[in-house]
Amino acid sequence: MSVVTSTLSEQARTVVGNALQGALVDLVDLSLVAKQVHWNVVGPRFRSVHLQLDEVVATARQHADTVAERAAAIGVTPDGRSATVAKTSGIHEAPDGWVKDGDVVRTMVDALGVIIGRMRERIAATDEPDPVSQDILIGLTADLEKHHWMFQAESR
Repeated sequence: MSVVTSTLSEQARTVVGNALQGALVDLVDLSLVAKQVHWNVVGPRFRSVHLQLDEVVATARQHADTVAERAAAIGVTPDGRSATVAKTSGIHEAPDGWVKDGDVVRTMVDALGVIIGRMRERIAATDEPDPVSQDILIGLTADLEKHHWMFQAESR
């Protein structure tokens, strides 16, 4: 049952809904991974990495809300439940226990790289059916690429 209708065709809504759902899952998982390593980072760069992780979490949460609301606006129910995130995220699981600052940086470089690749696929998929959703995906990808750049610079 859908109580929200959309001006998109059913086919376009399916393509865009899938792209938005995938983006939502990746953003929710990114916020969880970043928070997990945020709590457990140790090492000489603790403070700078700790604060940088908070920025990633804030970005991921803000964009997750925007993506979920866009899905709802086109009549697609967003699914950010833990089981859905665990089953469909493209990110590797966060390391367990204390994590050295250099390993945290590598974890974030890898996670952001994976998500950015998946977002770029979604950008391409939404080009024709819904430029509005595509614009959202472009904006969030730019923010993720900024974090990716900053963590890469931290790892050198």
